[in-house]
Amino acid sequence: MSFLDDIFAKLEAAGGGASVLWELHDQEETGKVSWGVTGPGLLKQIAQARMLLAAKDLQHGDRIALLAHNSIEWVAMDLAITAEGLIVVPLYARQALAELVAMMKDCSPALICCGDAGLRDAIVENWPDAPPQVLFEDVFADKNVREGEENPHPSQRTRRMGHPEGEQLADSDPVTIIYTSGTSGEAKGVVLTAGNVEHMLGCTSGRLDRLMGGRAGQDRVFHYLPFCFAGSWIMLLTCLLRGSRLTLNTNLSKIAGDMRAVAPDYFLNVPALLERMRKAVDEQLWKTGGVVLGIYSRAKSAWVREREGQASFADSMWLGLANAMVFPTIRKKMIGSHLNALICGSAQLSLETQLYFLMLGIRVLQVYGLTETTAICTMDDPQRVEPGRVGPAIRGIEMKLAENDEIVVRGPNIFPGYWNRPQETAKALRDGWFHTGDQGEVDATGNWKIVGRIKNLIILGSGHNIAPEPIENELLRNLPGAQQVLLAGNGRGFLSAVVTGDVTREQVQATLDAMNPGLPHYKQVRVFHIYSEPFSIDNGLLTANGKLKRDLIAARLKDEIEEMYGVKQAS
Repeated sequence: MSFLDDIFAKLEAAGGGASVLWELHDQEETGKVSWGVTGPGLLKQIAQARMLLAAKDLQHGDRIALLAHNSIEWVAMDLAITAEGLIVVPLYARQALAELVAMMKDCSPALICCGDAGLRDAIVENWPDAPPQVLFEDVFADKNVREGEENPHPSQRTRRMGHPEGEQLADSDPVTIIYTSGTSGEAKGVVLTAGNVEHMLGCTSGRLDRLMGGRAGQDRVFHYLPFCFAGSWIMLLTCLLRGSRLTLNTNLSKIAGDMRAVAPDYFLNVPALLERMRKAVDEQLWKTGGVVLGIYSRAKSAWVREREGQASFADSMWLGLANAMVFPTIRKKMIGSHLNALICGSAQLSLETQLYFLMLGIRVLQVYGLTETTAICTMDDPQRVEPGRVGPAIRGIEMKLAENDEIVVRGPNIFPGYWNRPQETAKALRDGWFHTGDQGEVDATGNWKIVGRIKNLIILGSGHNIAPEPIENELLRNLPGAQQVLLAGNGRGFLSAVVTGDVTREQVQATLDAMNPGLPHYKQVRVFHIYSEPFSIDNGLLTANGKLKRDLIAARLKDEIEEMYGVKQAS
């Protein structure tokens, strides 16, 4: 049996009682109502999508582009494409049109499935020779399916493309092509197989069993990250396999309220959201003032001293007061009353942010991986979380350090190659190991720490190699109004920084004056430039999952960077 068999069997066994997916909408703003679907109801939608796909002139292994925001219909379409022996190419609906068209031209889809007419029309306008398109509203035109009308189970329909039942997948069968973020160049299509996904779902489900302590009943899971990202998609499939209730946020401006309303057991995050949550608490309490602010501020300082082994009796008293009177209220207002843990991946999480949530009594479990590793290489053990590290390697895979402390990985989670890029594949997969491009450390217990991307290393004229991410994160942590920080300095005599956001020169200088004395001379930031426009997906300076496009930023801000060094050298 394949992972698809297992998911379909779980959906069928779930019965018509509890929803497995729930889609949140603000009816006053959008005119749409929130709605959910049970396991059998989702199977009926999958069958409906399969009927449409079977009517097209498609061949086994054809690529199908899936371009839409998160929705229940996205899930049904994704599973239907796989069940028909086709390859899903999920695309980010907010990505620049030129990038979307480039990705689709690269994979040559036989069909484009769009979530709305606006997306479809924009693609056609930018790609006159685009392949045929179909809208979700046409695929799921029979609204009776949503209401529970009988339709054949997907496995009860014969397929036209070679197998009697749609979900018969060999481990080597490609099931998706997910395009990487492309921080330093054109995005590459990562091919993932049924075997990759099968192994990963066993690992993630087992780890969530450990987190939940074998508790019976549905897990409550909140979700806002786009399904077109590998980690987000694996979480979706894991929830379907476990029979969880996955609630989808459809409006990013409503995340905070939706989070509290769902009161999840756990959910997947990126560091940027956790940092915003942390700052929002600080800002709210500063506005509130009074006794609560006093206890909170003293408890935060006491927490730092306790972590450093320097706590006094007074520190214990303030922490005790906060744990009794302040932290429980923050937890409830922030995330609800049922949270077991936050799960965080995609980018480096600062140690300070992880410790902050731990102070509140909220575990943050880190995962590390890349699209090429089917999203995950390591996962924190819920019973043994060490802040600042990302956990041990998952079951069945090997990890080690190679030249320049690069993390290399091998195992059943490793992709077979990039779509139509044999040279890139050969560069990444060498001697049976996938070269991640990440610089890491591992302790005696096998617990890993990520230092930064090797390609991001700044090599000063002095020969010193500097990973920019830790310094950038430290600057961001101490500059509340800053949105991004980018270090520069390749071939130069010292480091400089570009800062975006609502900050003044005085604030940045004061932060550097406080940071620099604690750093080696070659890691000190000597000059900076405040850039008025934040880096974003829209201006092409952030990837689809929010990572800095460092080379493009350096090229666009070439004059500003040159001026920083010219001013310093002339002074």
